[in-house]
Amino acid sequence: MACHYDLGYFIAPKIERMKKLIVLGLMVFVSLTGFTQVQLPDSCKLEMGINVAGLADYASEIPFVDLMHTARVWYTKSIGDPIYYFDSGFADELSYREDGYPTHLPQMVDSSAYPQIVATIWAITDAWPAGQYTVLWEGTGTLDFIGPFQNLQQTNPHRIVFDYPTTIDGALEMRIETSDSLDPIHNIRVLMPGTEFTYESQPFYQLWLDKVNVFNTVRFMGWEQTNNWGLNNDDGYGDSLLVDWDGRSKMDHYTWAYNKGVPFEMIVKYMNENDKDGWVCIPHSASEDFVRNMARYFRDNLEPDRHIFVEYSNEIWNWIFAQTNWAYKYGCLNTGVPWPEGTVPYIQRALDYWTEEYAGQLDRTTRVVGVFTAWLDVAQRVAFNLDPNSFDAISPTFYFSFVDLLEEELDSLGANATVSDVAQAARLSQPANFEAIRDIKELVADSLGKPMVFYEGGQHLTPHPFGVMPTYEQALLDIQRDTSMYNLYNEWLDMIRTLQEGEAPLLLMNFAFVGARSAQYGSWGILETMDQNLSVVPAPKYQAILENMNTNCQMVATESPNIEHFSISLEPNPTSDRFVINGPDGDAQVSIFDVTGVLRQKVAIHPGQSIDVRFLPKGMYFVSVNRQVLKLMIY
Repeated sequence: MACHYDLGYFIAPKIERMKKLIVLGLMVFVSLTGFTQVQLPDSCKLEMGINVAGLADYASEIPFVDLMHTARVWYTKSIGDPIYYFDSGFADELSYREDGYPTHLPQMVDSSAYPQIVATIWAITDAWPAGQYTVLWEGTGTLDFIGPFQNLQQTNPHRIVFDYPTTIDGALEMRIETSDSLDPIHNIRVLMPGTEFTYESQPFYQLWLDKVNVFNTVRFMGWEQTNNWGLNNDDGYGDSLLVDWDGRSKMDHYTWAYNKGVPFEMIVKYMNENDKDGWVCIPHSASEDFVRNMARYFRDNLEPDRHIFVEYSNEIWNWIFAQTNWAYKYGCLNTGVPWPEGTVPYIQRALDYWTEEYAGQLDRTTRVVGVFTAWLDVAQRVAFNLDPNSFDAISPTFYFSFVDLLEEELDSLGANATVSDVAQAARLSQPANFEAIRDIKELVADSLGKPMVFYEGGQHLTPHPFGVMPTYEQALLDIQRDTSMYNLYNEWLDMIRTLQEGEAPLLLMNFAFVGARSAQYGSWGILETMDQNLSVVPAPKYQAILENMNTNCQMVATESPNIEHFSISLEPNPTSDRFVINGPDGDAQVSIFDVTGVLRQKVAIHPGQSIDVRFLPKGMYFVSVNRQVLKLMIY
């Protein structure tokens, strides 16, 4: 049993004295100097973000109280067919409205003698809360449900309620039996208990918010269905046609668990309402019209203090994704340009359009170039062929995974492999994993004078080749809940921490948020369920990440002051809302610290641009501008 002591009893007085010394030191620097170099202590060198999962009917991560957003895409049922098929297979032959609802039902199709209706399913409902569910819809027609619910009642022509006393090991199917061609059924909502009158103003599931909001930056690659965007399973990699803005995911589409994902409106709503920064991906087949309008939408609708990272698609070197094959065919095969150079124009055009739309406001966005961490040559041939002025950061991954030889040793142990065996293989593999990341930093990012931000990372303990069932399955599952995983994360993050330089922490976007364990396809979730009881089911990855966050950090001065007369001023000072920095001839980097030394705001500004400080509490602050530090009062 571990023993826990209240360390605050011993160290609180020292902390208060330390804060007073920090304030005194900062005031001395303000009065005597124009500059002091700031170094981050180890505890402040990493900033943790998170990748949220794409929507799916079977998912254990549910962000919305309207579960119709997670419904499976329509499949069909034959009416009157003596042979029952779960899916009769005629969904592509039906006629639909722009919002994805059928124009009428039943429908006749050329390929079947039987009338067709549509159905959807939630194959796994374990993450649903127990209670009474409400179903609302518009239009004239009838709905039918199949599942382990109780007390289903239709209370009016557009409302059904049913009880779900337990949602574990359940599946729910919904069918549209009839739909009037003059007034077809649409806008179906399947609402969690207690949300019928609040789902519009409070669309996010509070349990999900409680867990995800510990992170300050969220990557929405999964929400957007970036991988294979816009394609169905049988589409291959699609044609060369680019998609305009009107082809994006819309708010009224019947499900968001489809190939275009969650609408951008919900990303903006989440970021604004929860004061979070975000990371979005431009679809691989987005046209100029799409990219420009996407940039304008985020520029014009995000609150000024919200920061947006942007990258073109996701891993267009990963051959399991359609976007890689698409870029190869149309950028390389059809042009005669070698791979990966032939993919560069797609990245460049997207960055250029985004840059032009954010002209004068580039401090609000970080333009990211994703690179292949495990293949330095490919990373260089992409990054070095881009206009360096068109992007702000190089983005590798920070995964640790088995090297081939050690995975083969685990495979030879088979069912006799233990958690200790898996941990040893992972630990011995980490130096090779780290070397690849360090090469990206030194031979790509540093060569271009760019910082690094990590788009994904964490444990990547999967079998070789990916997707096979490992012989050491149980040990691979067990380590996900074992203390050795907590230790591996801490050791790994200590390695990553050594790459940090300067004032800004390294941003690590962990992959992923909530997901079940799988020895075959990877145990990506740092949590297995949203309501995981950590005293019963340990979450060592989650625990390690929380403990390595750079919360409540303080800056440490490390260089001798450079004494010079101030050439800049802050006006008005004191201020209650905004101030302007007078003096800099060109763009300036501005950092605002509170009196305890915590970095509260960092922005890049243009001459004459005001800085909004309305969100900061009243008090005294220190503003670092172009190697000078000034005092600012906010009232």
